[in-house]
Amino acid sequence: MNFISKKIKIIEKILNFLYPNPIRTLYYINEYTLLISIILTARSQEKKVNEITKFLFQKINSPMDTICISIENIKNIIKNIGLHHTKSKNIYDLSVILVKKYNGIIPKNISELKSLPGVGHKTASVFLSHVSDEFVFPVDTHIHRMMFRWRLSNGKNVKQTEKDAKCIFKKENWKKLHFQMISYAREYSPSQKWDTKKDIIYQELLRNNLIFN
Repeated sequence: MNFISKKIKIIEKILNFLYPNPIRTLYYINEYTLLISIILTARSQEKKVNEITKFLFQKINSPMDTICISIENIKNIIKNIGLHHTKSKNIYDLSVILVKKYNGIIPKNISELKSLPGVGHKTASVFLSHVSDEFVFPVDTHIHRMMFRWRLSNGKNVKQTEKDAKCIFKKENWKKLHFQMISYAREYSPSQKWDTKKDIIYQELLRNNLIFN
């Protein structure tokens, strides 16, 4: 077993023990509200987004609902979320496109998804990881941080980290790992006040002389 394989075995063993059935914690009602929720989480805490979407989705849960209210109404509802000006306009504009071009149905093609306002590569990948069988491995700031701390990627940018993750982990594990790594990062390896002694995976890699290579 080579060096990387040893690391992966330890990492996956611990993640599977801690999160055998990782839970999706983002609140949504259907595919449309899922996409909106993912867009809203950009530079915002998921907990805060969930609080707001529980009210927002009483007003809008389809593209047609959204284009029947004003951007100002959306903005007022999501005003406590970061980048709310831009996000409210993107939500409205993408809803118009979904109605006019896609009959209100969200496309499952990543290129078409990325063409929608406010939907970048990560947002599209996260959406597809929830609703399709496509092999996607969305990398957010949490996964990016874990890949760097575990010395599985150089940490230069998220795009490179995603490429590295796809090379290292088996395709059939990508979806599960996405949720497991986010949960682990939040609980054991936060970006601020990181205590390496409480970071179970880091300590296990350290114990096996696998962290500095």
